Amino acid sequence: MAEAAMENPAGGSSYPVQFSVDYPESSSRLKALFRIILIIPIGVILNLVSGIIGALFPAIVLMLLFRKKYPRWWFDVNVELQRFSARVWTYFFLLRDEYPSTNEQQAVHLDFEYPEGDNAVNRWLPLIKWLLALPHWIIISVLSIVYLIVVVISWFAIIITGKHPRGLFDFLIGCSRWAARTTAYAFLLTTDRYPPFRFGP
Repeated sequence: MAEAAMENPAGGSSYPVQFSVDYPESSSRLKALFRIILIIPIGVILNLVSGIIGALFPAIVLMLLFRKKYPRWWFDVNVELQRFSARVWTYFFLLRDEYPSTNEQQAVHLDFEYPEGDNAVNRWLPLIKWLLALPHWIIISVLSIVYLIVVVISWFAIIITGKHPRGLFDFLIGCSRWAARTTAYAFLLTTDRYPPFRFGP
């Protein structure tokens, strides 16, 4: 999907960053109960590699500014790191029970459209994207508080019923999708299209 134009259900191209997670028919009470302990090993690995993302940002800005090109291998590294991070956080926030893989997609789908062509990216926008994305970060900051409250409610629901409430699940996915698109625009710099103010695809 990352290599091709993404289509929305109604036809036409959708935003070039898509995020979704397969809804689980049931959730393990035991795994939910001890999730904060189970996450530690893979969380340490994520913490060690996540510094790469921050280290690459200045280099990407310079690459786009002077070469107006996003090297494909650089793009692929960024995408795979984001996918790995998404799997870890999806597991931690009780959206899936499968232990996060370091390389397999599993039930977490995060796709980026590669900015191909001479006019795919603007060489000057990377200098101000962080500022342009400020309204999104303000909203995401507020949503993050609600997000954590919903996670706690979901935890109790899973412990009691063994199932993640679908409405709460969809809300968490929507918040994560919004954050992924804003990150792709402002920091990964994979697209110049301004992120939409919405939860959906």
